[in-house]
Amino acid sequence: MLQPKKTKYRKQFKGKIHGLAKGGFTLNFGSYGLKSVEPERVTARQIEAARRALTRHMKRSGQVWIRVYPDVPVSKKPLEVRMGSGKGTPEYWVVRIKPGRILFEVDGVSQQIAREALTLAAAKLPIKTRFIERIAG
Repeated sequence: MLQPKKTKYRKQFKGKIHGLAKGGFTLNFGSYGLKSVEPERVTARQIEAARRALTRHMKRSGQVWIRVYPDVPVSKKPLEVRMGSGKGTPEYWVVRIKPGRILFEVDGVSQQIAREALTLAAAKLPIKTRFIERIAG
């Protein structure tokens, strides 16, 4: 699973996800991609599950690029612990996705296979997404 080797700070604030993606909204590597339509936090586990569904459907032909990286730690306190005594320990990693952000890119397969594979991957994610393709020219 994806997670940073080291970070400057162990814990972070939740933060809000405002506005549209400032970068990562165009296809840079592949011919087909999966673009987010709504803001949400996506965990490292969800990214990995989507990647597995994608590569499995493509039968490991073609190439896949993951365009997002979970670098925000989410902390959680244990069950049945009283209020107070500080913030919990980091449990998992997430990436904040803004609308318009490209999540995955695919190349080296037909449009039909890419569409089916990216639809399967989208089912593993908690956000609405759209299939996009590079315009020839």
